[in-house]
Amino acid sequence: MALKNRKTNRVQVHKRIRKKLRGSTARPRLAVFFSNKNVYAQLIDDDKGCTLCSASSKEKDFGTAGSNVETATKVGFAVAERALAKNINSVVFDRGGFTFHGKVKALAEAAREKGLQF
Repeated sequence: MALKNRKTNRVQVHKRIRKKLRGSTARPRLAVFFSNKNVYAQLIDDDKGCTLCSASSKEKDFGTAGSNVETATKVGFAVAERALAKNINSVVFDRGGFTFHGKVKALAEAAREKGLQF
């Protein structure tokens, strides 16, 4: 019997989550992704199939990038500011199959602190 690795397990969990979550124009989906080096967050309108705004640690404003709690907090603040600038107050949070702990929790709390509701 073959063992699953962590990435395969996360992808399966994400597929299960995506069956239930759907972003709309009124409430877009806040999707997060963490690689080994960077943190990414974007607001997606699934009805139109387009990204409304995004933020990542690869941008010049973040300086030295890294996939840690501090960087996730900065990305959460940035994506929330950009969403509020486009008059988006309420979102659906898509944790991308990651557990709601550490970096995911830091990004979510930063976005909530800036004013996004989910």
